[in-house]
Amino acid sequence: MIKIRQFACNPYGERAYVVADEAGAGAVIDPGFLGDAETAALDGCLSKEGIRLQVILLTHAHFDHIYGVAHCVETYGVPVFLHPDEAVILRDAALLAADGGMPVPDTDWPWKEAHEGDTLRIGDLTLQVIETPGHSPGSVSYYAAQEGVLFSGDTLFAGTIGNTQLRWGDYDKEIVSIMDKLMGLDGAVRVFPGHGGPTTIGDERTHNPFLQPFNGKDPETGWVDGIETR
Repeated sequence: MIKIRQFACNPYGERAYVVADEAGAGAVIDPGFLGDAETAALDGCLSKEGIRLQVILLTHAHFDHIYGVAHCVETYGVPVFLHPDEAVILRDAALLAADGGMPVPDTDWPWKEAHEGDTLRIGDLTLQVIETPGHSPGSVSYYAAQEGVLFSGDTLFAGTIGNTQLRWGDYDKEIVSIMDKLMGLDGAVRVFPGHGGPTTIGDERTHNPFLQPFNGKDPETGWVDGIETR
């Protein structure tokens, strides 16, 4: 069984997640905690829930997703996993934060590479790395297949997709990532994105307007499997 705690972080409302197994082995995904109050909320959750933090998992390295990484590394001494193609995002952290009118994050922490197909064990939980570039060059999603849970970062949201107008974004790559890597998952898989509320693969497959041309409906005729949908 997987335990999931969600936090809304920094002015961007970034969603950070603490995930843990029943014995309390845990990970934090995209710790965007900015300032003392937000890091205290994380520390308090870990203490109250008896969660032993073992790893930091980053879906990508945009500033709003990494503000709390330095705190977690310094406080808990745990490793950070990130796709190597995100190195350019870390390099340009000051520039990207300035573009967003936000403080520059501390990026002076070591990290390990996460690649397609890697499996990361956190106690009894297994998270699979799925490469989903587009929002940023090295965006990944983390998939807990046994629990039917996907952490999609800023690739897929409820009713929309990640912004690709940012520096290093690529719309075509993002659509391919979503269609080739995520839409084939079971429709019941719960999706926890980097902003906003959760959704499911089934809901996005059938209702996400950005995916409509690809979900079985002919955009020219409006027919799906012989049934008029106009």
